[in-house]
Formats: sequence, structure tokens, C-alpha cells
Amino acid sequence: MSTGIYIAVMAGVTYIIRMIPFTFFTKKIKSEFVRSFLHYIPYAVLSAMTLPAILYSTGDMMTAAVGTVVAVILAYFGCPLIVVALAASLAAYIAGLF
Repeated sequence: MSTGIYIAVMAGVTYIIRMIPFTFFTKKIKSEFVRSFLHYIPYAVLSAMTLPAILYSTGDMMTAAVGTVVAVILAYFGCPLIVVALAASLAAYIAGLF
């Protein structure tokens, strides 16, 4: 099959996935439970996609855990993103030396 067919299928699937909620949910969702559930879905999906990538990024679970702990601590204290990323990378590198 040619690449154009693959791209067309991917575009169609992406379009369908994005249009299904618009066709089924024409009225505003009034249930507080459903609204609160839908509010947290992006965070849950992002965490589920990011955490495995973080833990397997260095090839050693311990160095990845050290970098993650440093990143979480710095992010908790409100450090800028570049500081968090650089410090976590440096911590994982230093942990890898030992």
C-alpha cells in the first residue's frame, strides 16, 4: 500500500474520534459527577503516557527515579520548567556515574 492511503486512513480515524463527542453530546453536560470526571481525564492520560517514558528513558530505573524525584521537588517549589528539566537531567547523570 502506498503512503497516501496510510495518511488518509489516519486522517479519517482522527477526524472520527474528534467528531463523535460533538454528535452525541449536543446539550451541555449538567451532571457534576460527569463534568468532574471529564475534567481530570487530560491529566490522567498525560500521566499514563509520560511516567513510563520517564522511568525507561535512561536505561536504569534508579537514575530515572533520582531524576524524577528531583524534578517533582523542584516543580513543587515552583521553579521554572527549564530549571526543573536541567536539574533532573543533571541529577540522573550524576546518579548514573555511581
